[in-house]
Amino acid sequence: MLLNIVRLRYADPPTFLDTTQVIAGYSLGRSISGGVYGYPGASISTYLFGQGSMSLAENPTTTYQPVTGQQYAENVMRPISPTVILPLSLGGMPIDTLLRLTAQSIDNLSNVRGLGAGPFGGGSVRFYLLLHDLRQLQIAGAMTIRITNENPAEVLSQNPGSKKLSPSSPTPPKGPEHAYLVLTPTSDSNLKAIQNEVRRLLHLAPTAQEAEIVYGPYPKRPDQIAILTRSMLAMLTQISYEMQVPPQDVKMGRTPPTISQVGIESRPEVVIHCSKDEPAHAYAAVEYEDVWFWISDDDFQSKEAFTMMQVLQALAATSHGTGAIVTIPANG
Repeated sequence: MLLNIVRLRYADPPTFLDTTQVIAGYSLGRSISGGVYGYPGASISTYLFGQGSMSLAENPTTTYQPVTGQQYAENVMRPISPTVILPLSLGGMPIDTLLRLTAQSIDNLSNVRGLGAGPFGGGSVRFYLLLHDLRQLQIAGAMTIRITNENPAEVLSQNPGSKKLSPSSPTPPKGPEHAYLVLTPTSDSNLKAIQNEVRRLLHLAPTAQEAEIVYGPYPKRPDQIAILTRSMLAMLTQISYEMQVPPQDVKMGRTPPTISQVGIESRPEVVIHCSKDEPAHAYAAVEYEDVWFWISDDDFQSKEAFTMMQVLQALAATSHGTGAIVTIPANG
């Protein structure tokens, strides 16, 4: 993933691979020998001798297959649905980091983007203020994400003029998942003020307790929040334009200048350093065109965001091959 980010920065095509087969081969060898010699007049140390040895070897073989065609379009090029992204915050992932990585805009509040947007990526200050407020509410437990399946029976029951289903009618199948942003009641005046600011930024009613999250640049109803999400390729491309590169590469025209942060943000979500020398303490590092690019091992925020991207890549894989086949020799 790190190599793909670097390649995208230099306009080289990325490569996405699927693991198709894993062969675990191993061997174990042991030997021991000993003996007794006796020589008249010799010292005691020459009477006995012994030796032993043991060896263990592992020879795993992994087979990769490039992602191409329809699988490439669905896994790499298609935007990730908000109903897939936002439930990750329920597991403890910071919602501000999650949305900075995956959202291009929220209700017309724009995140930074790559080329053609100037030195600051065209981002809106209010976008980052919104994410900051959502993170504060998440930490305090004054905000959550609700996931539900609304089947046709539930929709009909909400419309008095619609035809009711008879008791003998079969239970209709559940529809697709819907995600809702829920502002939970609180007695804390500071949290109430933050919730009101979130409603204002999202153009919700002053008393709204929840709003449906939908994909798109604009909401269709006043009780909706529209999130225009990114694909995995767009996400990696955005990270690539925020990474550090050698200044001479920019002067030579090999790559455009690095995009700066806007508003209250002072650093990218994933800080990628560069140098001519191999880093001593790196969480992840790659060498590209005689330059090392790495994520520092003592940068927890970058490591967390980078791990989150790998989780998102797995969730974005809506189209799969036959899957990896693991082969372990029984007589290895």
